[in-house]
Amino acid sequence: MPLTGICLALAASAAAPVFVAVSEFTLAWTHSIEKVRWEEDYAVLQGPPPSLRALSARVRGSAAGMEPPDDARLQGGWYHYRPTTPLPQALRLTRSEFTPDFTLCVQASCRPMAHWLPSDGGVTLLSACTRPQGGATSP
Repeated sequence: MPLTGICLALAASAAAPVFVAVSEFTLAWTHSIEKVRWEEDYAVLQGPPPSLRALSARVRGSAAGMEPPDDARLQGGWYHYRPTTPLPQALRLTRSEFTPDFTLCVQASCRPMAHWLPSDGGVTLLSACTRPQGGATSP
């Protein structure tokens, strides 16, 4: 059975994506203007084809344009909720040199996304995938 996980690719590059073997992960970032932290938990579904499922999300406070959904509950300074919006095939993550990088947490170890894939200052695509033939697994 093929190994599933996530693929990280620079949208403006033809380079092969970086494969990270994972069944669940957390994606986190700080809003560039409001300086409010967001965290989203995902599962990678086997497929075929593999896909992402949003499990839960939390935001540390609220601000203009960043209101948590009506059903969010405030707990320990975080608004917790379950995302209900269907996910696109790939998450489009804008990575700018003027903001801190996204954080990717895999097996309770959190690192800047640049640990796996350096930013080109543009969009990084994050999608569920199987390990490419002959492809290496990222650390």
